[in-house]
Amino acid sequence: MIEPLTSRPFGAMPDGRPVTEYTLDNGRGLRLSAINLGGIVTALHMPDRQGRSANVVLGLPSLADYLKPHPHFGTIVGRYANRIAAGRFTLDGTAHQLGLNDGVNTLHGGATGFGKRYWEIVPVPHELVLELRYTSADGEEGYPGEVQLTVRYTLGATANTWRIDYRATTDRPTVLNLSHHDYFNLAGSGSVMDHVLTLPASRYCPVDATLIPLGLGEVAGTPFDFRMPTRIGARIRDSHEQLLRAHGYDHNWVLDRSGTGLALAARLAHEASGRVMDVHTTEPGVQFYSGNFLDGSLLGSAGASLRQGDGLCLETQHFPDAPNRPAFASTVLRPGEVFASTTEHRFGIG
Repeated sequence: MIEPLTSRPFGAMPDGRPVTEYTLDNGRGLRLSAINLGGIVTALHMPDRQGRSANVVLGLPSLADYLKPHPHFGTIVGRYANRIAAGRFTLDGTAHQLGLNDGVNTLHGGATGFGKRYWEIVPVPHELVLELRYTSADGEEGYPGEVQLTVRYTLGATANTWRIDYRATTDRPTVLNLSHHDYFNLAGSGSVMDHVLTLPASRYCPVDATLIPLGLGEVAGTPFDFRMPTRIGARIRDSHEQLLRAHGYDHNWVLDRSGTGLALAARLAHEASGRVMDVHTTEPGVQFYSGNFLDGSLLGSAGASLRQGDGLCLETQHFPDAPNRPAFASTVLRPGEVFASTTEHRFGIG
């Protein structure tokens, strides 16, 4: 009999707090493991068309590896996912300076963003749910306001879905943009360049040399047009200036969506295994990152060197640098308001 929830010790934080790896198993082939550090998803197993299971996210071998610098493998990202130019923004007339951890900019909340924080994990009885809780202190990484956060990982009981529900409140006006930074590889190993991607987006955010948005641009006639299913490796080495700046894809796409509910953000397919992942979200954008800066210096959980293109990220989000861009949808959260966001990964066989 398959146990829907199991756990095992995963080491301890430098201050002695215990880290546990919890595993949810829906009994239909989908199995997710996560730890207290950063809410990191350490593994996500799903079957191929032959019923053979593989881990479809990149991870690291041990807690010691996750405590060292790494490119956000499997983490919750915040307080602000993506980049803020020069680490500065003004809110209600007050200027705020954040720590810089990406050259001249702030990335994914700063040097000690949510992916490096200790989250309390509470399994929900009789449900395929892990509830993660964290309180971000006023002034943490330069952000104003104490923010109370709850993130839920839920596996579908009758379908192979992984749903992430984010919820947050604050005691002072602040900015908030939450996402998840999983590196997917539906083959379970090797390169993702043969994966086929669809993004229902007519516009994207071209970037400057430091990967800060310059505004909005049309995808038509560019290597950024994924409105029809396209192999990721088909155009990644084109001489387009934006590809050269980012060393591949590392851009925000503006979803062609209406309303506030769940809408398709991306479809990823791997023909050889048959695995397909549809990403639905309440967010207005998705950052497609093609793993450009994986340089072989890290060993993955299976023991192989992680190299450029071994995984890709599809980070549902509000837009980069929105606190400095009045034309972008606001990321301001005020006392009395509730931040709520949902992203659902729907796995199947194509």
